[in-house]
Amino acid sequence: MRKINLLAATTLCGVMTLASAQAQVASHTERLPGPGNTSQQEPQSSDEAARFAAPSPNAPQASGVNAANLPDAEEIDPATIPAMAAQHSADPAHDDWPAYGRDDNASRYSPLDQLTPSNVGQLQRAFVYHTGSKPAPGQQNKWAAETTPIKVGDSLYMCSAMNDMMRIDATNGHEIWRYKAGVKFHSIPYTAACKAVTYYTSSTVPEGQPCHNRIMEGTLDERLIQVDAETGKACEGFGFHGQVNLMQGMGESVPGFVSMTTPPPVINGVAVVNQEVLDGQRRWAPSGVIRGYDAETGKFAWAWDVNNPDNHHQPAAGEHYSRGTPNSWAAMTGDNALGLVYVPTGNSASDYYSAMRSDKENAVSSAVVAIDVKTGSPRWVFQTVHKDVWDYDIGSQATLFDYHAADGSTIPALLMPTKRGQTFLLDRRTGKPLPEFPVEERPAPSPGVVPGDPRSPTQPWSVAFPRLGFPDLKESDMWGMSPIDQLFCRIKYRRAAYVGEFTPPHITKPWIEYPGYNGGSDWGSMAYDAKNGIVIANWNNTPMYDQLVTRKQANKLGLMPIDDPNFKPSAGGAEGNGAMAETPYGIVVTPFWDQYTGMMCNKPPYGMIEAIDIKTHKVLWQSPLGTARANGPWGLPTYLPLNIGTPNNGGPVITAGGLVFVAAATDNQIRAIDVKTGKVVWSDVLPGGGQATPMTYEVNGKQYLAIMAGGHHFMMTPVSDDLVVYALPGSTH
Repeated sequence: MRKINLLAATTLCGVMTLASAQAQVASHTERLPGPGNTSQQEPQSSDEAARFAAPSPNAPQASGVNAANLPDAEEIDPATIPAMAAQHSADPAHDDWPAYGRDDNASRYSPLDQLTPSNVGQLQRAFVYHTGSKPAPGQQNKWAAETTPIKVGDSLYMCSAMNDMMRIDATNGHEIWRYKAGVKFHSIPYTAACKAVTYYTSSTVPEGQPCHNRIMEGTLDERLIQVDAETGKACEGFGFHGQVNLMQGMGESVPGFVSMTTPPPVINGVAVVNQEVLDGQRRWAPSGVIRGYDAETGKFAWAWDVNNPDNHHQPAAGEHYSRGTPNSWAAMTGDNALGLVYVPTGNSASDYYSAMRSDKENAVSSAVVAIDVKTGSPRWVFQTVHKDVWDYDIGSQATLFDYHAADGSTIPALLMPTKRGQTFLLDRRTGKPLPEFPVEERPAPSPGVVPGDPRSPTQPWSVAFPRLGFPDLKESDMWGMSPIDQLFCRIKYRRAAYVGEFTPPHITKPWIEYPGYNGGSDWGSMAYDAKNGIVIANWNNTPMYDQLVTRKQANKLGLMPIDDPNFKPSAGGAEGNGAMAETPYGIVVTPFWDQYTGMMCNKPPYGMIEAIDIKTHKVLWQSPLGTARANGPWGLPTYLPLNIGTPNNGGPVITAGGLVFVAAATDNQIRAIDVKTGKVVWSDVLPGGGQATPMTYEVNGKQYLAIMAGGHHFMMTPVSDDLVVYALPGSTH
């Protein structure tokens, strides 16, 4: 059954806005580049060229980049890393949620069945825990906690948006311990976020001794930290008093340029770290290198440096990892049996211009890269976008599962969502598409119009898995709160370049990017019920309005990279306008909206959720996700319960009780959905935006539901420090 309820969307006509604004954009009155306000590339003066020159290989890091002034990590032979002890996430206890995606497969599926469609309406708040992390009075709001707690035994373990780690009584929210990470405000990159911590059981420290069980996190200021799970005290045998400096070998940088927001997976004793490198800054940004460390000692094991693929060692004194390479900011997944970590990559620095990228970079950008955790060498690469200039980096975590093929064989498989709404199902041993889910190379608009930067003539399409998206935009899709607004959007549509998906970047006029860089699927990923073969996916339908601008125009707009003394986050930071220094162009990115009302130009819905049967390749149900209650023109809430579908960030979970739990939408609600019908059977208004993935657990026979209602500056939802936990009233067993 395939259901799309658009009646509410069309009835609302005129009251829905893109509450998330989707980008850092100029004010409504600022004159942005566009038809009648363009120029061809101007030659740079020698002063301008020098200003945006590449940094010296020996340039020192700015003060504060090496947080806590940590010494360099010692390097070891990966072969000496001891065999890993059994981990809770490999075969989770029935009542636990010991990893970000619950298990090593990142399934986001719980076998708990106490909550069902028939009783979930009785859910009540059991407790609210406050992390203590939110903007101080007068402080710029860069908060978006995005946290999913983990649960082992009778405790929740989690991190705040600023990387404090906490252990909490899972029945009442009482704080048992807190580790203060000491992250400074200036180290926040685009967003203060920490998606989860990692629970790790040592193979060298005996049970009952400190740091037998450990909690580990990567931080916004690029540290890898381990503490004892029982006491919260630093593990002295790990790194330098429990910390490792992840800025080692990264070369010149400033606080906030490089950060880690996802939990480091441990595969065969190797803790693998990636990092977010702030988008849109400069061509020679810090490296996107992927590194492995001994999870017992914190000693360096290997590096995968894209432009130096055969050198797996740390850089020598005065050297650094190759700069500007594709970075990976999404959560990674590992396979202990195969000894692989699956790394979702982005594109090289300067997202919207590819002429200066190396062949090695072009081969691994916007791809899934399977890296051998004992050597640091890729075994295979599957690319989801060729020569990406649309910021289609992969933000989702891969989900692992066993696929039962038509011939009766079982294939270890991987499910990879993308911002394009294309979902690729691969043999995780080889990276090749599953036989029943082929991938075609289809013609794409080429060669493009930017001098010296041709586009790929084809792009990959997953042809057997339902696409998370709608057909290409048409002028008749434009709408607004009045005929004048609709006319305004039609004019914007006509003025822009648009030939469907992969419309090439333009310099002399804007181009429409659809899907936009917020998805399709983003970091919330998908949930998978292996028993029934059901995938649950929520996704976005929000096009963008982009234009390359010359360096002179970029300077006029105040677009400077983060390491420039004149950098202003309000002019351009990450998602949105960017300097793209050391290239001929800057970039202006805005939602495709009526900037006077703040309403999107394409008709709703802007956010969707659906169930897909992986066996039949069919959509079981589909509906808009999010109501208009907290959204409206000029950013004013309408308080209307109409389910029109809003932009969303965060993912779903599935339970054996037949429920999907999801927040994510900009109406600040968490929902329970009947997995069979797609009907919302319970909801609650949260104290802040629910831009996180929920989780569920059980203690003493009672099932709980937890969601971090921290809000999200990017999605323009209210910020709070509240972890909200629900349960049925009274005792159950």
